[in-house]
Amino acid sequence: MRLLFLAFALIAAPASAQTATITPSPAAAPVAQAPAAAPWDPAAPYIAVGQDEPGYRSWYLAAPFRAAQVKEFNDYLAGAEVAGIVPTWQLLRTATSWKDCGAQPFEVPPTSEWPHIVQTLRYVRDQVIPTIGLVEPVSVYRNPILNQCAGGAPESAHKMDSAIDMVPLKPITREVLIKTLCDRHTARGEPYQAGLGFYAFVRFHVDSMKFRRWNMDPEVLALCPPIIHPSDVASVGQPMVVPAPGSATVPLGAPSVPITASPAPITAPPPGSAPTLIPPATSPPQPAVQTQRPSLSH
Repeated sequence: MRLLFLAFALIAAPASAQTATITPSPAAAPVAQAPAAAPWDPAAPYIAVGQDEPGYRSWYLAAPFRAAQVKEFNDYLAGAEVAGIVPTWQLLRTATSWKDCGAQPFEVPPTSEWPHIVQTLRYVRDQVIPTIGLVEPVSVYRNPILNQCAGGAPESAHKMDSAIDMVPLKPITREVLIKTLCDRHTARGEPYQAGLGFYAFVRFHVDSMKFRRWNMDPEVLALCPPIIHPSDVASVGQPMVVPAPGSATVPLGAPSVPITASPAPITAPPPGSAPTLIPPATSPPQPAVQTQRPSLSH
């Protein structure tokens, strides 16, 4: 009998253990995560909806004649061996204040102005991109009516399709940007007759009208001393009349668009001539013409 009792006790003991209540340990408090850094998008302060890539596609498809104009312009750049340095569609961006002026967000410049952009693109290719990396144009050609509305000088290099306002695609501080581009401009800018201007944030201006340099921010003059000739004073560094900060097209803190000096003779080759510098091998594709306009994504 005693043996049966012991056997029964041995069988019942594990069952009792299985029904015992197990008190869970307190859950660990969640570790606070640091907020993710905002993505680098230096063009955002200047590019409103309609002047972005979806806006370009809509503009391109809105009028049948634009396909031929864009192709002819891109073919000209390819013939001058400056296609593909930046996307061709970005070279068609007009002024930041295009919407407030009732203008188009993109425009193919007149063919008479095309030679002026060639030397500017050479400088961007040879001196700017090797120094700070790839760039994105945010404002290039302005027709005379838009130039006047935007507050540009009568002889603005933008009106002549010689100027490119751009931002760097690689993260960089304003101080490093100014110092780096200024040093390169001092050493290499004169053979290109390159003009260089800096504005708020990391937006800067390059043209090929005359070797000069200006800066609207007194705090950085020590980093990049200006080079301004007497004939430039009336047209270099004047602020542009823009809509009030915080409007749909001009965010708070957005800078003025650069204004440039009277032009020097243009040395860019005419169509079909053989340029002397070697460009990238490929040119940007143009969007295929569709039968229906795409809708904007934002």
